[in-house]
Amino acid sequence: MINPEEKILSVNDMKKVINNPNGNLKEKKFVFTNGCFDIIHAGHISYLSKAASLGDALIIGLNSDESVRRIKGEKRPLVKQEDRAYVLAGLECVDYVVYFNEDTPVELLSELQPHIHVKGGGYTIDNLPETPVVHGYGGEVVVLPFLEGRSTTDIVKLILDRYCN
Repeated sequence: MINPEEKILSVNDMKKVINNPNGNLKEKKFVFTNGCFDIIHAGHISYLSKAASLGDALIIGLNSDESVRRIKGEKRPLVKQEDRAYVLAGLECVDYVVYFNEDTPVELLSELQPHIHVKGGGYTIDNLPETPVVHGYGGEVVVLPFLEGRSTTDIVKLILDRYCN
């Protein structure tokens, strides 16, 4: 079994893995998805398993703590980026985890150029800011549904209701 720490890479190291002629990741169909993944729950596992099934390897672009705060507010993330990355890297369906600091993974997608970019939830291919970049290099965008009623926000609300009232 691979140590999860070996699956957490910098962008430059991820590019080396993709372009390594001996590793052949470029020859495989690799899938990319991204997110905050603040508290891992059943919805995340379902989503990541489905994303991984679309190709030969799954790379996760993980929002840094700084970008999570900009997107979700000052009280988030609840779990620091190193711990979120370690948990994700420990999943069998995840091949690599790469941090990014921007609010969207547009720049990261442009650099890594995965065959498939997967997004979940209420997005459509037409309203996703990543679509032009992915289509521009010949990639595919896939939107997967989330499991209903499973979200980090729902978990936080439940904890607050049970323990703070």
